[in-house]
Amino acid sequence: MDGLRTVRGLALALAVWFLPGAVAAQTSAEVRADAAVRDRVNGGTVGVISGGVDGTYVRIASDLAAVLDNREQLRVLPILGKGSLRNLTDILYLRGVDVGIVQSDVLAYAQREKLFPTIDKRVRYIAKLYNEEFHLLAGRDIGGVKDLAGRKVNFDVAGSGTEMTASLLFDRLGVAVERTSFDQALALEKLKSGEIAALAYVAGKPARLFRDAGNAGGDGAGGAGGLHFLPIPAEADLLDTYLPSQLGHDDYPGLIPDGQSVGTVAVGAVMAVYNWEEDNDRHRKVAAFTRALFDNFEEFRKPPRHAKWREVNLAAQVPGWTRFGAAERWLDTHKTD
Repeated sequence: MDGLRTVRGLALALAVWFLPGAVAAQTSAEVRADAAVRDRVNGGTVGVISGGVDGTYVRIASDLAAVLDNREQLRVLPILGKGSLRNLTDILYLRGVDVGIVQSDVLAYAQREKLFPTIDKRVRYIAKLYNEEFHLLAGRDIGGVKDLAGRKVNFDVAGSGTEMTASLLFDRLGVAVERTSFDQALALEKLKSGEIAALAYVAGKPARLFRDAGNAGGDGAGGAGGLHFLPIPAEADLLDTYLPSQLGHDDYPGLIPDGQSVGTVAVGAVMAVYNWEEDNDRHRKVAAFTRALFDNFEEFRKPPRHAKWREVNLAAQVPGWTRFGAAERWLDTHKTD
């Protein structure tokens, strides 16, 4: 009996002795397997910083995920953003952000404010998406932009794309105004009551904000307070960043008479990326994303994708920006005479 106990004790001791090695070997195998899965999953993951939940940018990012997932082993992760300037910051510094949707004038604004050293060399654009028009709505006593000197003009809330664009535009036009920072709905009410002289708003026409601002009869009479859009002069200092555009009666029948139009400028929505070195893994990932986007672009023009995709011209250039190398090469290869 004592011999049997001795044998059992020895067997137990040997099992305990070898168990850590067995567990370690199993754990090591699992770690290697997990690492392989992690590398595979993250290798094609592209983070796209967009906009708020109610905006167009996030819809565009969602479409990117719907169409491009599993193409070139990609997985697109839409990320909610907090405005063009914040998105630019995230492209430069935030881990996991590979692509950002921003207003095209964010680069000029960052340069003017000296926010980031050599920013023009650090970011590139894949493609311009669509235009958003600059609206400047004023009361009856304001005949032109110059009349706003020293008057209260609403630039939207602090940090917004409108604030950035309005700041640049008035600066380049040489018109110093008293800025206010009301949200747009409140600003419109203050404009109607005469508390402010004008409001600025960047949005794709027709903007819902102005739907009920004019004459309900659709004769362009301007409604309460004689509200009307001010023309923005197409000066050279503006056109190196913005594109000429028009607001028409069909866009705003209650604010613009039939047969008339108001000249303005438009800012493009741009798909921006960091300018990685070409031998960098992040560059290769963004290049694969770019090829997949361009190769499958016709899918974005079909329902149920956002209607703004049908305004996109992949070859369109953006003043003040340099195109991402992989996008430029794709366009050169697919150029038609």
